[in-house]
Amino acid sequence: MKTEEMRQMSDEQLSLTLKDTVKNLFHLRIQSATERLETPSEIKKARRDVARLKTIQRERELAALKKLIYGAG
Repeated sequence: MKTEEMRQMSDEQLSLTLKDTVKNLFHLRIQSATERLETPSEIKKARRDVARLKTIQRERELAALKKLIYGAG
């Protein structure tokens, strides 16, 4: 999933996508441990998606906090 697609999601969609991606990463790690993982690069992609999603959530959190502290300007 591309970063621009993630940025267009609502906060709820972002949270659900993060939850699903973390769950998928867990399953990929289990498959890797049992040597049934077909494409090892999927773990790397999932980790990056988790990082992107968390970064976007944090950006929104900081923007809301900044707006709260400094006003609408």
